[in-house]
Amino acid sequence: MTKIKESSSNFANKQMLANECPEVFAAHIIGSQWSLAICCYLINGSLRYNEIRKCLPNITERMLTLQLRKLEESGVVKRTVYPEVPPRVTYELTAIGHELSPIIQELGKWGEKLKRLSL
Repeated sequence: MTKIKESSSNFANKQMLANECPEVFAAHIIGSQWSLAICCYLINGSLRYNEIRKCLPNITERMLTLQLRKLEESGVVKRTVYPEVPPRVTYELTAIGHELSPIIQELGKWGEKLKRLSL
């Protein structure tokens, strides 16, 4: 996964668009297929890392870790580490993350409708 150079015009254009358009900003946070899928599974409650991996068998460990970190940094997901041996870590949606629930459900309905039209 390559990062865009912060000095590039592409980076500046993306930043400007995200700053001017809240929909683009939101899509940047949950726009990747993995971020959206992770949020879909976390709507039902907290999960441990390996439970998320089982839900998404095709995701690599690196990509899952990157996506969880991105969602945590943006305030959508909360990571809780329990002081046990071995350490137990759970992930859950924050309050702002739970506000995604009706949006994700509507996206699902729209996706199903679009699938039917495409067949």
